[in-house]
Amino acid sequence: MPPLLAGSIRQQPEDFQVFECPLIEPCGHGEHLWLKLRKTDWTTQSAARVLTRWAGITQKSVSFAGQKDRNAVTEQWFSLHLPGKPDPDSDWDWPSGLQVLQTVRHDRKLKTGALLGNDFVLRVRDCQGDRGAVEARLDLIAVEGVPNYFGEQRFGRYGDNYEKAARFLKGRKRIKDRDLRGLMISSARSWIFNHVLASRVNAQCWNQPLQGDLLMLNGSHSLFSCDLEDEEIIGRISEGDLHPTGPLAGDVGQLVVENEADVLERTQLEDFSAVINGLRRQRVAASRRPLRVIPERMRYRWIAPDDLEISFHLPAGSYATAVLRELLHYQGDLSAYSA
Repeated sequence: MPPLLAGSIRQQPEDFQVFECPLIEPCGHGEHLWLKLRKTDWTTQSAARVLTRWAGITQKSVSFAGQKDRNAVTEQWFSLHLPGKPDPDSDWDWPSGLQVLQTVRHDRKLKTGALLGNDFVLRVRDCQGDRGAVEARLDLIAVEGVPNYFGEQRFGRYGDNYEKAARFLKGRKRIKDRDLRGLMISSARSWIFNHVLASRVNAQCWNQPLQGDLLMLNGSHSLFSCDLEDEEIIGRISEGDLHPTGPLAGDVGQLVVENEADVLERTQLEDFSAVINGLRRQRVAASRRPLRVIPERMRYRWIAPDDLEISFHLPAGSYATAVLRELLHYQGDLSAYSA
């Protein structure tokens, strides 16, 4: 859908607020200290380095579920491995922009990806466009969802992570650092997924099933093949209980059955064959990602004549910018986004 608004985001950190929704609640005892931080204009990695100084531990002893925005106000959980150690000094002089909201012990560390999702409160300033059309679009998004693109932050500050990843995966560049290799692999898979999704958007079938589509149950990773003659399945797709999926490239392990969905995907993946072969050499297992995401608890209000506030919840791995791009031509630096 073409954007309806022109506007500015992130004029100040409070314009982009992110609240992490944890997958589990800490039990209250154990050798891991969990703490919720409120961060203003801090990256997750920078905040983690502050925690190492506060607790007197190494970087490997600090864990978090996922990266969060820098130019934003974010609330995020971290865990510190403190076996046999007391809680660090609560009266420590914290740097500006960091605030401890809660601390509690747990018997396990916080693992990567261990979150239900994120709540967002976004402010779009200096809006130019038809209010009625914008509100109708938001109402439609709340029902039908948006293409589940990976955000541009996946591709680096200058948008060149895929090119770097391609050189690495084609054997033209060596990367010794394990974390950097992981980032390159993630960037390559995200780029390829976005390419396949864009082809489905252009064909107007990103939220409609094709025969043989692999469908994912909402809120889980369960997959099964789509039968267009099954009216129950078609109804569950319309209701948002099931979603068509696209490829997160890697080693599929076995050939898939030829069908309409598979033929479309293979056609789109042909240009990436060398990169996908590199993913296989890196022993990256193929997986699937929903082609659409439906924001939950969508709310909006005009808080000034030309300022719009939007709030919603997205599951883990989905990006607020995927919602924004269906609404407006925004002004502002999106390169540092993480959701």
